[in-house]
Amino acid sequence: MLPEIARSVEVLSRTPAVLRALLGGVSEFWSLNNYGEATFSPFDVVGHLIHGERTNWMTRARAILECGEATPFPPFDRYAMYEDSRGKSLAELLETFASLRTKNLDDFRALNLTPEQLELRGTHPNLGSVTMRELLAAWVVHDLGHLHQIAKAMAFQYRDAVGPWRELLTILPKS
Repeated sequence: MLPEIARSVEVLSRTPAVLRALLGGVSEFWSLNNYGEATFSPFDVVGHLIHGERTNWMTRARAILECGEATPFPPFDRYAMYEDSRGKSLAELLETFASLRTKNLDDFRALNLTPEQLELRGTHPNLGSVTMRELLAAWVVHDLGHLHQIAKAMAFQYRDAVGPWRELLTILPKS
């Protein structure tokens, strides 16, 4: 496996365990609250990650290999989780995400991409031409961004409880 693929898999393979450690068994106070209008709760984020595992990353990697730039990727519904996660528990979402991520990483490794294939291009419906290398890097950064988003939503719940420390805690909005 190419070093940059191995480095990416290092992060991508850990995300399910990080989510389980942070969110497994927490109360709805932590899992269902967000940090303002039009932001995701931790529950929403896990649902969003599941939707990405089902319709985004590997779908787009395969599209690059099979179609190149000829056919744009299908658009990704960033808000599909609201309907898809309805009636499910956080524990169920965490398990689903872990299972899908394991399969997708197995499938990604099985592609045995070469350096040349990492330079192959596909067409993002909004961004235009993107490479397989960029898609892989975006997958990693997308995970890290959503881990940050979860921490931000959780920290926000204590924004007033921390008193004057709020001014020193960079994850919180300044008062």
